[in-house]
Amino acid sequence: MKANFSQHPSTHPSIDEMLHFPIRDKRFPVLFIGHGSPMNAIEDNEFTAYWNRLGRILDKPEAVLVVSAHWLTRGTTKVTAMTAPKTIHDFGGFPEALYEVQYPALGSPELAIETQKIIKGTAIELDHDWGLDHGAWSVVKHIYPEADIPIIQLSIDYGKPAAYHYKLAGELMELRRRGVLIIGSGNMVHNLRIMDWRHLNSDNYGFDWAKESNELFKAKILSKSHNDLINYQQLGAAVQLAIPTPDHYFPLIYVLALQLANEEVEIFNDKYVAGSLSMTSLKIG
Repeated sequence: MKANFSQHPSTHPSIDEMLHFPIRDKRFPVLFIGHGSPMNAIEDNEFTAYWNRLGRILDKPEAVLVVSAHWLTRGTTKVTAMTAPKTIHDFGGFPEALYEVQYPALGSPELAIETQKIIKGTAIELDHDWGLDHGAWSVVKHIYPEADIPIIQLSIDYGKPAAYHYKLAGELMELRRRGVLIIGSGNMVHNLRIMDWRHLNSDNYGFDWAKESNELFKAKILSKSHNDLINYQQLGAAVQLAIPTPDHYFPLIYVLALQLANEEVEIFNDKYVAGSLSMTSLKIG
């Protein structure tokens, strides 16, 4: 039964009355996916094989919410609220077959409204223009190839620091109780400017600084040292190379904010691509 958001001025509904999806027996897991190249959307490789496996081992969610490195907004956070989000091909120079891909999953205006309501720390705008960028659909099409799960995106206010995003993301915890799969899609190590294209197809080729950064990130994640990861600028020169800009790192911050104290982390797809990119991914819960 859908929530009725109209109310008498003197009535103050509980969060249970406000939300569309029922509480489940256990919280839904949270994922950080290293999405890598858009070509992963149409390739069958070890990375996409694990994404496909996730669709088999996870319970079926009510909906999916993606925080993608490829939807950056300034001065506001937006959530997609259309019923049929378009497939955005936000890249250039790839084979025509990639541009022909459509991921026809429905949106969820109900989930968008609920997300807007449960986030109290900042105003969330409903968006009817964006759709699904490749940080979202290139991954989710492998997890749910039938496109039978509603999906929305939450933008990243790019002018805000990591601490802001961590706090905002924590407010999404209620959605985990409602069977919503929350995915952060980016890359922990992401420096495209100095990729070694000669090793694009080499197996697990990483520069020394990329390996140093990735191992440090994993150690901090496994020890739940979230403050260190929020203050990533203080983690040394290797990390500065790994995160020249934080767009692909911020989705990790959203996922870590949703980890409970007793929840462990499963690391997968822990490999390097072309020296300066890591595909390292996490499942929490």
